[in-house]
Amino acid sequence: MNWKKTLVTAFRFVIGWHFLYEGISKLIVGNWSAAGYLSSSTGPFSGFYQWMGGSEGIMAVVDPLNIIALILIGLFLIVGLAIRLSAIGGVVLLMLYYFAHPPFGGSLMSPAEGSLYIVNKNVIEALALIVLIFLKDKGYGMYALPMFSKNKKEESAEDKTPDNSRRDVIKNLATLPALGVFGIGALIEKNKYGVDTLSGATIQVGGADIKDLKGELPKGKIGDHEISRLVAGGNLIGGWAHSRDLRYVPSLFRAYNTEKKIFETLMLAEKAGINTINIGFPTMETMAKYKKLTGSNIKVIVQVGPDNEKKDIYVNINKAIDMGMDIIQIQGNWCDWLVRDNEMEIIDKMMNKIREQGIVAGLASHTIDSLIACEEQGIIPDYYMKTMHHDQYWSAHPRENRFPFEVDGKKHLDHDRFHDNLFCLYPDRTVDFVNRVKVPVMGFKVLAAGAITPEDGFNWAFKNGADFICVGMFDFQIVNDVNITLDTLNNLQGRTRKWYG
Repeated sequence: MNWKKTLVTAFRFVIGWHFLYEGISKLIVGNWSAAGYLSSSTGPFSGFYQWMGGSEGIMAVVDPLNIIALILIGLFLIVGLAIRLSAIGGVVLLMLYYFAHPPFGGSLMSPAEGSLYIVNKNVIEALALIVLIFLKDKGYGMYALPMFSKNKKEESAEDKTPDNSRRDVIKNLATLPALGVFGIGALIEKNKYGVDTLSGATIQVGGADIKDLKGELPKGKIGDHEISRLVAGGNLIGGWAHSRDLRYVPSLFRAYNTEKKIFETLMLAEKAGINTINIGFPTMETMAKYKKLTGSNIKVIVQVGPDNEKKDIYVNINKAIDMGMDIIQIQGNWCDWLVRDNEMEIIDKMMNKIREQGIVAGLASHTIDSLIACEEQGIIPDYYMKTMHHDQYWSAHPRENRFPFEVDGKKHLDHDRFHDNLFCLYPDRTVDFVNRVKVPVMGFKVLAAGAITPEDGFNWAFKNGADFICVGMFDFQIVNDVNITLDTLNNLQGRTRKWYG
């Protein structure tokens, strides 16, 4: 046995199988598209890839060409036809994949592939194909059969004996039974577990497709900023789940929302018409990185408070300004704590600091008493952000057992007391306050951290005076939530407050 030819054949086969399986997997899925992968591109050529991913016409050509190329390159490498041409095509395809998400310059890493810098599997496989291009002996394969061989004249008389001819034909067709075995195994695997649609360059976003959007989100104004009526919330991205006693949920959120998934989610949100996100302070660097790598114009509202010991009430404001945040608001729990501790002068100073920099200043709260107290002291923000949801759901504890400022406080084991389960403690008082203030209001926690359906929660908030709603969304919820917002606003009844902003 010629071990060199055998090794080269095996080398060629495994690379070919990778291409072939990728192509067939995408073909079987039926509705596969590389649009998500291209649209979330990072690196020096991201504009080109994002342009392709954002065009339905281009993707209608790119997707089938990608599948066909993968299948033909894989099949030809396996059986040994047009090996050099197939290898060149494979290198080109792999480099296109590589530069869509290059592992350098701050680009995103895939947790499944480990920690990478410059070198990833696309580079390694491309180099392997380059070696194959320049190898003189390309192993066994159909290229060496008489009907395909270019070197018939060089064959010796001994090589032309019937026995040698038969043996050579068998050797050169040896990859076919191996292909059959792999194919049967793949079919069994597919029937048992389905196709791995996230293999290779494939990214599929679940939920409703962007094509299912019912229209364009209406916008309003906060200061000089034009804001979509539906604003993306930052809790799911940051891992703050408010999951009551389900302790595993925050870690599950963080495991799902890798940096790469966050970027995909943000790009999908922007495509769906959501042009603003409201984030916690720790997520600020992620958003700055997203805007830098993608060139996004998404508006970022960041929540700030003093340092933990209140020694420097401006440090986080300065960091937010340095990071280029668009709007700065005093965080809801900090507002509650400062009012509770009778330190409202800190809120006033922080608001003035934000405004001195020419930035819109917001004031958030969970407890309506905080906003009422600030109003009485003449502390009026450019907009309010207030928890706005009703309390007609199972896990809401009784009204008589609610106390101001208990949100973000002690979590009681008694089901009739607060346990991270209710965020708008007094819905009626909140509605009264919202309907008399003369600045825009952004409602948040409108779904009570998942206890209320979007159809119900969105309608309640808008009907009772919210000008904007801030909602935490996974990628697979975005299109549905945009459509629900459109349906709600188009059919809204019972709102008495004028629209501000």
